[in-house]
Amino acid sequence: MTTPPEKLPTLSGSVPPVREWARTFAIGLCMGSADAVPGVSGGTIALIAGIYGRLIAMINAITPDRILTLLTALTPLDGGFAFREALSVFDEIDGWFGLALVAGVGLAVVLITRAVSILADETPALLFGFFFGLIAVSAVILLRELSFDSWFQIASGVVGFLIAFLLAGEFRFLETGNLLVVFLAGAVAVSAMILPGISGSLLLIILGQYERMSDTLSRFIDGVLSPLTGGSAATLTADATVVVTFIAGGFVGLFTVSRVVRRALDRNRPATMAFLVALVVGALRAPVVETQSKVGLSTEVLVAFAGAAVVGSVFLLALDWFAVDLDLDSV
Repeated sequence: MTTPPEKLPTLSGSVPPVREWARTFAIGLCMGSADAVPGVSGGTIALIAGIYGRLIAMINAITPDRILTLLTALTPLDGGFAFREALSVFDEIDGWFGLALVAGVGLAVVLITRAVSILADETPALLFGFFFGLIAVSAVILLRELSFDSWFQIASGVVGFLIAFLLAGEFRFLETGNLLVVFLAGAVAVSAMILPGISGSLLLIILGQYERMSDTLSRFIDGVLSPLTGGSAATLTADATVVVTFIAGGFVGLFTVSRVVRRALDRNRPATMAFLVALVVGALRAPVVETQSKVGLSTEVLVAFAGAAVVGSVFLLALDWFAVDLDLDSV
């Protein structure tokens, strides 16, 4: 049924106030910063900021029918442009909120991955030690929410642990230049956005794609800015292909993998959570392996690694203290 023209929204009535834009953008910055480091979840930040329900509602509102209606209204086909009808669909999916949030997340991810790319080369023991502390405390926080009441739940946990432990170690068959791997990594990592406690970056580490994507994104940004900075754009096309593939995978994952996980949580929450939390525990091997492969595990390296792990642990414990009243069972 077509909405009468007089009831369709106008641009001035649709665009939210600047203050609301700024708040959503700031939350996006925090979510992006969290998602860019292993062990911290953007979904947890969304819960703390009070936008988690709105985020899930927006994702569920984006359906193929609405996307098709929006695109049709913005093309000269089927009777010409219908800007106000497109605006109506955009409001139905909470598009302005989504735009501000994505802008904040995107900017934070670019900045954090640039720092990670530099630190992975210059101070790998400190970087991966910090990640180890984040992942360890994240595992403890999540484990305290579980009670293993059935053999199926225990088996799910064992399977999750073994998958993460093997993929996060020397068993790195996924560390290839295959774009299909990049696509799948994007689908899995971005879908973790809706899971408080499960970090998308942690899943990238398990899949052996975290450092690669950090380096690729940094080179891509350098290539885009090369006309302004005087740098070289020689690798721009190759890096752009990887970045676009990852984003495409993330878009698909957000509306497929994430919904599969949500359905699994609805059908058997204890077993699904046991599997997901076990992934986090098994992934503790990854920072150790990364450090060993880059600089070895001498006494000096282990001291630096342990010190950085303590810092990461304290940071996440402080974050958990602010989130202490959150009811994850309602997610």
